[in-house]
Amino acid sequence: MPTTYTLPPATVQDYARQGAVVLRGVLTPDEVAQLARGIEHNLAHLSPLALVASQADDPGKFVEDFCTWQHNADYADVMQHSALPRVAAQLMQSETVRIYHDHLLVKEPGTRQPTPWHQDQPYYNVSGRQNVSFWIPVDPVPLESTLRFVAGSHAGTWYMPRTFRDQQAKWFPEGTLAELPQIDAHPEQFEQLGWTLQPGDAVAFHMLALHASSGVGPGNRRRVFSARYLGDDARHAVRNWRTSPPFAGLSDHLPDGAVMDDALFPLLTTT
Repeated sequence: MPTTYTLPPATVQDYARQGAVVLRGVLTPDEVAQLARGIEHNLAHLSPLALVASQADDPGKFVEDFCTWQHNADYADVMQHSALPRVAAQLMQSETVRIYHDHLLVKEPGTRQPTPWHQDQPYYNVSGRQNVSFWIPVDPVPLESTLRFVAGSHAGTWYMPRTFRDQQAKWFPEGTLAELPQIDAHPEQFEQLGWTLQPGDAVAFHMLALHASSGVGPGNRRRVFSARYLGDDARHAVRNWRTSPPFAGLSDHLPDGAVMDDALFPLLTTT
């Protein structure tokens, strides 16, 4: 049965205004334990989409993986039967909630590799404004290692997506989207949001919200599971390149502009 979680009324307005909010205790201890088991299983059985996002000389290791929830019972249970779908519906102000995909992000102790400023939606194959991602750590996250956001950056501007290591434009052609502003060089211009997190907490953010994070200390392991959901206005955006994550063959039966009505993206019960 879904767990009970009451979303503070102001949080929906904060999400619409800021593009990112913190949710305290949105998962139960049992659900956190489930995710931790799922993460360890994922790390032991990485998919073909997995990658190491840190440099070879990094004293730690930054591991990512995508789209494994259908083969990971612990992931699937939390994504479908925790409070997350109901909270997603409220934050998106949507009648419907679909799973989009899952994303594993593990920074082992001592990882120096930062996650640079970026938005997620330009890497994806979806259009629409009603969406939400949950960034859910199963380890305590201090402020210096947390996910940071530029408040209000989800308002509409799409910034050029680039590869994290060498800043290549492998998605939209050069010059077709705005270039990322120098956020850290001008802190007075960009209000940043970030929170210390404990297991059970999550950050919810819009897929256009600019976000970044630093490495982790030598005594810290940061295991994070991200669950992504789509709302009423989400539509398939067919791209002429390999999206991240890719959904090979999807455009063969789901045309551009179509509702994301596919077994890969099941509708969830939110009552």
